Amino acid sequence: MQMPVDAMIHLEDLSKQYILGTVRIDALQSITIDILRNEYVALMGPSGSGKSTLMNVIGCLDTPTGGRYSLNHQDVARLSDDQLAVIRNREIGFVFQTFNLMPRLTALENVVLPLIYAGMHKKERLERGLEMMELVSLSDRMKHRPNELSGGQRQRVAIARALVNRPSIILADEPTGNLDSVTSVEIMGLFDEIHAKGNTIVLVTHEEEIARHAHRIIRLRDGLVESDQPNMRVRQEKATVG
Repeated sequence: MQMPVDAMIHLEDLSKQYILGTVRIDALQSITIDILRNEYVALMGPSGSGKSTLMNVIGCLDTPTGGRYSLNHQDVARLSDDQLAVIRNREIGFVFQTFNLMPRLTALENVVLPLIYAGMHKKERLERGLEMMELVSLSDRMKHRPNELSGGQRQRVAIARALVNRPSIILADEPTGNLDSVTSVEIMGLFDEIHAKGNTIVLVTHEEEIARHAHRIIRLRDGLVESDQPNMRVRQEKATVG
């Protein structure tokens, strides 16, 4: 299969199996997908469909059993553990349902953690961290610890941390799963802004309302791609604006 020139993520005949005792589970089967630069894609499907497994493979947190995965035209299978760690830290920003913040650190300290791993000088880390806190409208909560923040504020901190290394790809796994409906709308509005600034976004969700923010919706079932369609709502909105 020919990889598109502007493909940031190229998956070809990808599979992932797990062995539990004597049982083989086919989490992913023959997945072939291209995600282009600056696309906004939602991965949908019921529990057990393989969407989170696919997210972990894309994020270089898990390795496929078979097939090919190219990230920015690099064959991921040929990269060393150290090279994969660099990619996870610099190329990909992760946002999780449970926020994954360090409870003893302030919001700002949580945001700049990836910069410490990247070896950035303290002064530059602070400047970048302050910039990200302003971006997510939390400059007045920088010294608060996670338990002093609301769920929406904690997710904003997590998003700021995901953006702090200026990655090309944002991977978000059920980012509104622990939030109320009003806060979910605010967080998805923030993702819309991030996409408008040029980031590629891949979002895992089981909620139709959340998936409607994406420009393309890929539905999985039993480890297979059930459908891969543009979001007609977004197309209609663009046509109306045009």
